[in-house]
Amino acid sequence: MAQAFLPPSIFQVVCVVLVLSHFRSAAVQYELEITNNGPITTGAQATISASLIMKNDDDVLIQDPNSYRFNWIYAPLTLTKKSEQQFNSVIVVTGEFPGDFPISVWVTHTDCWLCWPIAGNVTMLQVTEFIVGNLTIAQIEDNSTFVKQGPSSATDTLTLISFFLHDPSNYFKLASFIYYWDFGDGTQQVTKESFVYYNYSTVGNRTVHLKVVAEWEEIGSSTNGRKMVQKTGDFTTALELLDAVKSIHVIGSRETHVMENLSLSLQINGSPPLTLCWLIKSECIPLEGEKCHLVVINGSYYNLSHTFNDAGQYCLSVRVENGVNTLQTYHEIKVWPTGIHPAFFALPCIAVLSMMLALVMYTNFRSSTQQKDLVEVADFDFSPLSDKNYSPFDLEPSCLQMCCSCCFSWSSQEYSQQKLLPESITEHQGSWQITDSAGFWKEEEGSKACEKQKECASGKYILKNLNKIIQDKTTQNKGGTKQPGTI
Repeated sequence: MAQAFLPPSIFQVVCVVLVLSHFRSAAVQYELEITNNGPITTGAQATISASLIMKNDDDVLIQDPNSYRFNWIYAPLTLTKKSEQQFNSVIVVTGEFPGDFPISVWVTHTDCWLCWPIAGNVTMLQVTEFIVGNLTIAQIEDNSTFVKQGPSSATDTLTLISFFLHDPSNYFKLASFIYYWDFGDGTQQVTKESFVYYNYSTVGNRTVHLKVVAEWEEIGSSTNGRKMVQKTGDFTTALELLDAVKSIHVIGSRETHVMENLSLSLQINGSPPLTLCWLIKSECIPLEGEKCHLVVINGSYYNLSHTFNDAGQYCLSVRVENGVNTLQTYHEIKVWPTGIHPAFFALPCIAVLSMMLALVMYTNFRSSTQQKDLVEVADFDFSPLSDKNYSPFDLEPSCLQMCCSCCFSWSSQEYSQQKLLPESITEHQGSWQITDSAGFWKEEEGSKACEKQKECASGKYILKNLNKIIQDKTTQNKGGTKQPGTI
């Protein structure tokens, strides 16, 4: 019995097309990205964009010469504009009522209307009746501005609070704004600018409130043809005020020995909680990330200890942060070998310096003594008088007046009557014995007796010219008869 051939039905054809489309889709991966620039205020426009991305099994982007169709669903929003390219599509919508509205899109081949969508996606557009924007807080430090990271800010630092209006369609281009600020510490301010500067002086939690009022004139269908439109917006932001980390003091020794436990204390000037990171290396390095000993403390002090295995020069690097700022400091440490103290190196130096100083003082003393002896020997030449003894009364009155004229104006007879003249000058075992009736002279060696100043019975007697007297007397007696023991 022969079997009749039945032509394929439409259902079978559709199934075959779907199977082929499935295998084709399995070879190529499609992704559809969708974004919107919401939220928007009622009456403003929002832009929604969709992009088709194709990749192979190796996750590599590929180019497809085929064209695709983007199908949008955006109700109850109103479409105002649409544009489409090969792999992209953009629509512009507006909303007259507040709410969250889903916007969906799917992509198909333009030449295969029976094919299943190759990709699809959905996005949510938020429409509100209030002004849209956000508050930001930045702080001024060292003539530079930095944006606050997280809810914490530093006290005693100039703070910049700014409002940024979100108006992608330029809906408020004709509006005038008034800003009502409440800084959370009882201080309020009204401005026409969208930013203010403020300085918080105390630690604590604050909430900044801002009310924005926008007004503009809009052309309407009323009898006068114009109307005033007003929109408002309320914004808040929480603020945690902390004292910035201003200083880090490392308390402890800068010297230690090998295998000795070195204890150091860190004193931190800043509000806790504090995140502390420390590291000891052969050189001072800035600390980044978590490649260090990381601890969190709730106070202002931290004690650490470390034992060095090798001698040398080391550096303790410390980084402290508390959500407001970050500060780093360094502490150099000298590690000595076991049993050697730096004072031992100073003792030999002190001994050498002491010896050198003593040698210099001794040399100067000897030099001055020798120069003095040379001068005295040059002034006195007693070699011809070694065996003579002169009577002091043999000296002429003029010589005595030369010796004592500075003290007295008496004659030689008056000197003799007052018994101020020396009775005798005798030599005894290399020294000169000079005596008078009052006993004011004593034995001196060489010419030193002639340089001494002695007091007379009724004044000062200066013997500086005695050597001149003896020399003159010696010259006069040359050729005469020597009298032993007498000059």
